[in-house]
Amino acid sequence: MTTKAKPPTTSASPTALRLWTRARGLVLAFTLLLAAAITLAALQSDARHGALDPRSPDPYGSRAIAELLADHGVTTRVVTALADARTAAAPDTTLLVAAPDLLTEHQQRELYAATAGSGGRTVLVAPSSWSVGTLAPGVTADPANSRDSALSPDCTLPAARRAGTADTGGVRYTTRRPDADECYPSERLATLLRVPDTTGDGDTLVLGAPDILYNNRLDQQGNASLALQLLGSRDHLVWYLPSLADTTATDPDDEESFFDLLPSGWLWGTLQLFVAAALAALWRARRLGRLVPEKLPVAIRASETVEGRARLYRKADARDRAAAALRSTTRTRLAPLLGVPVPQADAPEALLPALTAHLHGNGQALHTLLFGPPPGDDAALIALADQLDALEREVRRP
Repeated sequence: MTTKAKPPTTSASPTALRLWTRARGLVLAFTLLLAAAITLAALQSDARHGALDPRSPDPYGSRAIAELLADHGVTTRVVTALADARTAAAPDTTLLVAAPDLLTEHQQRELYAATAGSGGRTVLVAPSSWSVGTLAPGVTADPANSRDSALSPDCTLPAARRAGTADTGGVRYTTRRPDADECYPSERLATLLRVPDTTGDGDTLVLGAPDILYNNRLDQQGNASLALQLLGSRDHLVWYLPSLADTTATDPDDEESFFDLLPSGWLWGTLQLFVAAALAALWRARRLGRLVPEKLPVAIRASETVEGRARLYRKADARDRAAAALRSTTRTRLAPLLGVPVPQADAPEALLPALTAHLHGNGQALHTLLFGPPPGDDAALIALADQLDALEREVRRP
C-alpha cells in the first residue's frame, strides 16, 4: 500500500517583530489621531470651563460681576439643585437661572410655581422657546437670533437707559403684555424683556445673550452698568447653575420605556432595512451558472512567476514550503523518465528503486535528497535546488 509523504509544517508563523513591523503604521496613525483629539478637547474645555460660573475667573466665567456686586453690598450664592433655587425665591433675592434650557418641563413648572408671586426678581439667561414659555408665560422666543451684538436700549426702562449700548444681541423675544418693557430691539424684536408679576412687586427679566455677564466682555459697551443694575436691585443674588445630576431632572411619574423613546415609524424603518439587507445578500450571492475560467489579459513569463513566488516564500521565511515545492516538481518530472506513473511520483517505494537502478547510486542519499527534511537556512535551500537540478540533468543524460 502506497502512502503520500506529508508536506512539512510551515515556518511562516508570525513573530512579535513581524507583527510590530506590519502594525506600526496603524499604531502611529491611531496615536496621532488620539493625541489630536485630546488636544482639541483640552483646548475647547479650557475655553468654556466654568461658563457663567460666578466663581470662575476664566474668560467665559462670571467672577468679575460677582466681585462688583460684592463691592455694592450684594451677596452671591451658587446653587445647583432645584430645591435650593425654589427655597431662595424671596422679595429681597434675585434668582438668576444660567441655563434655563437644561431644565426639564417638570423642573420648569416647579421653578415657576416658586418664583411667581414671590416678590423677587428672576433673570433668565438666553432661554429658547423650549423653556421661556413656561418660565415666563406670555413670552415667545423668535427662531432667528439677532445679527448684531451691541444694541441700543430704545426703551423707557431706567436701568437700560443709564447703561446705554450693551451686548445683548442674541435670542429675540415678543410678548403681548402691555406692561412689559421691551429693550434693546433688533429688527423690532426685543433682546431684553422685563415682565412684571401680576400678583406682587417682583418681575422676570429675559436676557437674550449672556455676554454682559462674561469676564472678558464686562468692560465693553455698557455691559458692566447693565449687569450691575439688573442683578443688584436686591440684597441677595442666588446664581442657579442647573445640573444634570439633580435628582429632580427625572420625573418618577413619567417613566418611559425604551420603545417610547424611539421615534415614530421605527418599525417600518427596521422592516425596510431588513428587506434591503436581504436583497443585498441575494445580489451578492447570486449564481448564474458554473464558474468559467478567464484568460489573463496579458501573458506572464514563467520566470516572473517563479521569481514572485520565491520572493513571497522568502518574505514569509517559508523554506520548508519552498523545499517541498522544489522536490515535488523534480519528482514529477523524473517519474516519466524512469517509467514510473506520475500519480506515484510522490511515493518513495515506487520512485526510489527505479531511480537507484537507473543511476546505480546510493538509495539512502537519493531518499534524503528527494524526501528529506526541510533545509535549515537559505544557503541549504540554495544547495538543495542545485542538487535537484544536477540530479535531473544526470537522469536526462543519454
